[in-house]
Amino acid sequence: MTTSTTTTIAVLGAGKIGEALLSGLLQGGWAADRLLFTEKHPERAVSLRDRYGVDGTDVAGAAGRADVLVVAVKPQDIGPLLDELAPVVRPGVLIVSLCAGLPTSLFEARLPGGTPVVRVMPNTPMVVGQAMSAISAGRFAGEEHLVLVEELLSTVGKVARVPEKQQDAVTALSGSGPAYFFFLVEAMIDAGILLGIPRDLATRLIIQSAVGAASMLDQGDQHPVILREAVTSPGGTTITAIRELEKHGVRAAMLAAIEAARDRSVELGRAHEGD
Repeated sequence: MTTSTTTTIAVLGAGKIGEALLSGLLQGGWAADRLLFTEKHPERAVSLRDRYGVDGTDVAGAAGRADVLVVAVKPQDIGPLLDELAPVVRPGVLIVSLCAGLPTSLFEARLPGGTPVVRVMPNTPMVVGQAMSAISAGRFAGEEHLVLVEELLSTVGKVARVPEKQQDAVTALSGSGPAYFFFLVEAMIDAGILLGIPRDLATRLIIQSAVGAASMLDQGDQHPVILREAVTSPGGTTITAIRELEKHGVRAAMLAAIEAARDRSVELGRAHEGD
């Protein structure tokens, strides 16, 4: 890593995602004395400091020391944070937003003119170093800012650049995506129990099947349709199950669900248009 000894990162909001980023940066070689965090719960702040050896501070302290401010608060908390941040942010400091649904224009309007902002949509597998993060540059963010954000986020998973106009769709697809898989796994475990398999065994069977299937998708170059067809013998059990899934509109339901999630992401952004 080329910037771990020269760039100071402050994570504003050390919840699960914020903590995962801190942990990933440390594991990726970032120096602990180049990392800061803010956390409103004192007991959690002490726990994080003891666990990672990273200093906790307040927003003003973070803004005064950091070159990059990673905003990892919930969207509904962004107003008060920007009120705190606007008077203290230094010229040239990079703002990296992990807030679902919030456009770069919101930060640009509330912070000093010319502040570079990069919008990120990560997902919860960040906590195990397997995130999928999509990044978009704001009006004042350049190539060097995107490269730096890619370097940061590569410590906790994979990164893709997307136009900001696609971020609401990305939020619905990969930001919320892990929940869809968890929902499916939950349903399959329940099916195993219905068929008489003990819960612990059904859970192990399904989770390992999911891990194996994901590995085949990730490590190979075959389309999911080809992989599915390889399991689907003529007149067999799998095609019978697929017929039932199609009969019950599972594919259409997934399309509708992701479209609805996209629309909700758009609503979250519009809720702050007047801020």
